Amino acid sequence: MLQLISFLLAFLFLFPVDANTNQPNIVVIVADDMGYHDVGFRGSPILTPNLDRLAKTGVVLENHIVSSICSPSRATLMTGRYPIHTGFWKGNLKPRQEYGLGLDETLLPEMLQRKGYTTHGVGKWHCGMYTWQHTPVCRGFDTFFGLFLGEQGYFTHEEDGGVDFREDYLDEDGNIVDKVRKDLRGQYNTDLFSSRSVELISNHTSNRPFFLYLAYTAPHIPMDVPEEYVTKYASHIPDERKRYAAMVSTMDDGIGRIVDALVKLGMMENTILVFTSDNGAYYEAHGSNFPLRGGKSSFLEGGVKALTFVHSPLLKNSGYTNTNLHHLSDWYTTFQVMAGDDKIPNQKPQLPLDGVNIWPSISEGQSCREEILYELRDPTKRDDDRGAKGRHDSEKYPINENMVSYRDDKSRYAQDFFVIRRRNWKLMTGTSLEMQGWSGKSGMHDDYKGFTCDFKDRYDCHHALASGTFLFDLDVDPREENNVAEHHPHIVEELMGRKQDFLKGIKLVGNLKGTKKAKLNGVWTPWVEL
Repeated sequence: MLQLISFLLAFLFLFPVDANTNQPNIVVIVADDMGYHDVGFRGSPILTPNLDRLAKTGVVLENHIVSSICSPSRATLMTGRYPIHTGFWKGNLKPRQEYGLGLDETLLPEMLQRKGYTTHGVGKWHCGMYTWQHTPVCRGFDTFFGLFLGEQGYFTHEEDGGVDFREDYLDEDGNIVDKVRKDLRGQYNTDLFSSRSVELISNHTSNRPFFLYLAYTAPHIPMDVPEEYVTKYASHIPDERKRYAAMVSTMDDGIGRIVDALVKLGMMENTILVFTSDNGAYYEAHGSNFPLRGGKSSFLEGGVKALTFVHSPLLKNSGYTNTNLHHLSDWYTTFQVMAGDDKIPNQKPQLPLDGVNIWPSISEGQSCREEILYELRDPTKRDDDRGAKGRHDSEKYPINENMVSYRDDKSRYAQDFFVIRRRNWKLMTGTSLEMQGWSGKSGMHDDYKGFTCDFKDRYDCHHALASGTFLFDLDVDPREENNVAEHHPHIVEELMGRKQDFLKGIKLVGNLKGTKKAKLNGVWTPWVEL
């Protein structure tokens, strides 16, 4: 009898029975560097019939804010916390860097897993891989199919000469099974990610709720795409943009197959599907953030106002555009509420969340937040070479709240700035602010305005870096054309007052080690043992 009781207690611990029998299935799809304008429902010639249909019958989130680059956005989605609280304010993870989401963080799949969800990760991870404990199946995913790093060749599945395509899970004893899929070389990874997602849905036969995190690498560089897809999807697109368009359309086709699978199995009726991008389009890839200013790596709206919508039969209201403020961190809190997680003491304590429950906003139009911290970077809070160089540059290019100065060098070490929005007011102040220009509808380089570089000669194309203070009224100036800081000093002062509050909670970034051991026999592999 005691053995039976012990078995039942262990079963309940591993697979908790939730009183909320209406837990929704959750599907989160993240595009990589996709432009705000690059869908049919925004007037783009790029073919996206499935995204168009889902958005038009769902809710388009007009003010959904993400980070300006890959890793910080993904870390925010996984934790429900601002980059200043995870350490990812430092920027993107480099392939050989000994850094990742802290093991004290309870990630989104961990939280859902403890509430009885089956959890699956497909595609790009980019949240740390220097130890096995930082990889997806040790962070709450039952299965993972994709890449640990931030990019790869779409056919070779390699980055810097090393293979990074794996199929992972934990065996019955909790040991990591890491199957490197060299056999998939030559197959297009966007299609592989879509097909695996369809397979996971089709094989879901249990009564447990289902969570899928699908992080495409499309349309991130390199601009790899099968030539037959260019012909099929982009024959009507100008030559320099054909490959980008075909990459987006191929992704759209895969999303259509995923939704069809959900419908076929009767799962769609109880599913919340979220589509977003990790940041705005990278101009070099010919993405368009029209009519917004800026793109990837800039905290202007084109870099951080992501193309986002929600599709679900569970929505009370749908078929409209929601203009309330939302942040990527909000999804964690929202899903936690919907999963029925009452935050009772768990084996791992829950760190404080920055997100809020936005379902009342999305479904019923209720405003849920008035303020968003876009970013805060301070070189005095990091103890590595970039911190030292940043402190030097901050002295060389000091902030003058009454004057804006520009420079045309490529030094972005300072990273000493503060960007915040409250209702309609957006403040950007500091050094090394990338004040990029505007892309046109076409996404063609000849249609770009306000840049100071020659795209033919420079790979990393940015407008002059700025030191100073900018204030924009986004209600009347959504293109961020008019700096009104001098006209509203009281607003600047009020928003600046929040900086010290946020600095109190910033996670310090230590000396980030690198290594040459990250590849083993031509395969990217964790190299530190805990």
